[in-house]
Amino acid sequence: MSIIFVRHGETPLNVARTLQPAGTPLSANGAAQARSVALRLAALGIARIVSSDLPRALQTAQAIAAASGVAVESSALLQERNFGDLRGRLYDELGFDPLRMDDAPPGGESAQAFRERVAHAFAHAVRLRAGMPGPLAVITHGLVIRAIIESHLTLAPGQVVPAQVRNTSLTIVAVPPPHAAELIDCTSHLDATFRHDARSLSGG
Repeated sequence: MSIIFVRHGETPLNVARTLQPAGTPLSANGAAQARSVALRLAALGIARIVSSDLPRALQTAQAIAAASGVAVESSALLQERNFGDLRGRLYDELGFDPLRMDDAPPGGESAQAFRERVAHAFAHAVRLRAGMPGPLAVITHGLVIRAIIESHLTLAPGQVVPAQVRNTSLTIVAVPPPHAAELIDCTSHLDATFRHDARSLSGG
């Protein structure tokens, strides 16, 4: 029994290292990445798809749905952390790391509120998977997946929390407690043509 967490495909603002407004779509490269991960998930026989309701995640989920024949459900619980008035700003020009700030930026979400929301999202995914005949695919965002790995999974010796959760990477989780991480941040489905850009911003 497993849950497959998938980060959305690349966006133009990932590559520009910009904190993203809610409506940011995939880039052409991100759409190609989404089609590639869709083929991988279709081969795994996923039974259900739930996605963040932000466009970059929904577009990724829709590519997966087209390949697998499974409808997409959306949930605001799976949204990226809300950085409020910092959205649209260049990460490298801020002078601090907003991805690790504890306080809420103006109009945004504190780290504590974000962690609590992610905990609800993870519990919801576990409940959904319990009644299903096959894997659940959860399409979400870099900071969400990192928070799940840090706070809700049991890592085997040699497994580490990734510094960067890459675009369309898979993190596969065993449903029964203690929620063992079966695979972390895997992008083996991406070839050199549309691989993840290591310089891009992971989160925000």
